[in-house]
Amino acid sequence: MFDMPEDQKTPRNKGNAEVDGGIGVDWGKTSRDYAEHRDGPPLSFYQKLASLEIGLPRQKVLDLGTGTGVIARQMARQGCEVWATDISDTQIKMAQTLAAEENLPITFATASTETTDFTENSFNVITAHQCFLYFDLDKALPAILKMLKPGGQLVVSHFSWLPLVSDIAKASEQLILRHNPNWQAHSYNGRTYPNYPGMHPLFHYSGYFYYDVETPFTREGWRGRIRASRGVGASMNEAEITAFDAAHKEMLEAMTSGDFTVTHRIDAHIFSAGLVENQT
Repeated sequence: MFDMPEDQKTPRNKGNAEVDGGIGVDWGKTSRDYAEHRDGPPLSFYQKLASLEIGLPRQKVLDLGTGTGVIARQMARQGCEVWATDISDTQIKMAQTLAAEENLPITFATASTETTDFTENSFNVITAHQCFLYFDLDKALPAILKMLKPGGQLVVSHFSWLPLVSDIAKASEQLILRHNPNWQAHSYNGRTYPNYPGMHPLFHYSGYFYYDVETPFTREGWRGRIRASRGVGASMNEAEITAFDAAHKEMLEAMTSGDFTVTHRIDAHIFSAGLVENQT
């Protein structure tokens, strides 16, 4: 059994109300940019999970906070039986459209994680990618435990740019803050995320991995990726987004001569459902 790293033992969040001072986050507003410019982790991420027997054919998988269905669609391509939920009906509709384009048999539903309710012991794997900090864990964890089979796996993961490594990401963040000073998801150091349930008595923290990738972007692609972020598309109004995007375009034209890469960190934290006897 792995012990949770000390810098991951952070207090449990109480959900979306605490995000960015409670200004309001609506991911549905980003659906078009999200679908076009946020492809999610590379295939190496899923290969590492598969080496841990996660995402194998015929496994029953539930993807919480699915957004446009990035994780759900890849799991379905791998032969999993997939269900996916999100609190945003707009995101779910986009996810359904993208899955239908590939003829992927995924069952989607609009629901918050706290109110998602399947039969007990339904899933081998439950995934939560880029969304766990929005959950009220006092309500979400009992729901997740109910839906997981005994010994089932909860995978909490992220795919995040590193502004302390990438000058382009750092400059983009500084521009976001000038337009949206309430945004709190800046200056990520590659180590600490909130909300992990490592101390919950019915979750065994069974391991984690992380690694960095150089992710290629065009100027337009990076602008779209930034628009499809919490600090811009999910919280600004249309006029504010337009003003920001114009300033971002000008900044990128001054900083870059063409295509570029932005360093991203991928991490996955894996939790097993069920009591674990003390080991000596």
